[in-house]
Amino acid sequence: MKTEFAHGGDLTRRIIGLAMHVHRHLGPGLLESVYQRCLCHELFRAGIPFAQQVRLPIQYDDIEIESGYLADIVVNDEGILELKAVEHLTPLHDAQLLTYMWVGSCRIGLLINFNTVSLTDGIRRRVL
Repeated sequence: MKTEFAHGGDLTRRIIGLAMHVHRHLGPGLLESVYQRCLCHELFRAGIPFAQQVRLPIQYDDIEIESGYLADIVVNDEGILELKAVEHLTPLHDAQLLTYMWVGSCRIGLLINFNTVSLTDGIRRRVL
């Protein structure tokens, strides 16, 4: 149900719940790649369509330019999950997510920092 993610509905809450489940099980302090693999496992178990390490080329005029941008996870072909395991989220992390959303034509993005005591402190939702 694509509209659920685009309008911040049940799918967004389910994804955040799955991320919280991963965080409760693993806690902070691991590598981003570990959290990504575990979250993808949970997305798969929940039957939520996703792709990981999605290339995001840039369209310029009538050509496609390979940009080197890689979205951590694209959910349901419409939302981007950008995962971090850093001390603090910065404006640069927000800018990265917004750029990925723009390049990938996704209206919704979640920036999730797993390196927090409480995951709710590490989640940012962005809408274009």
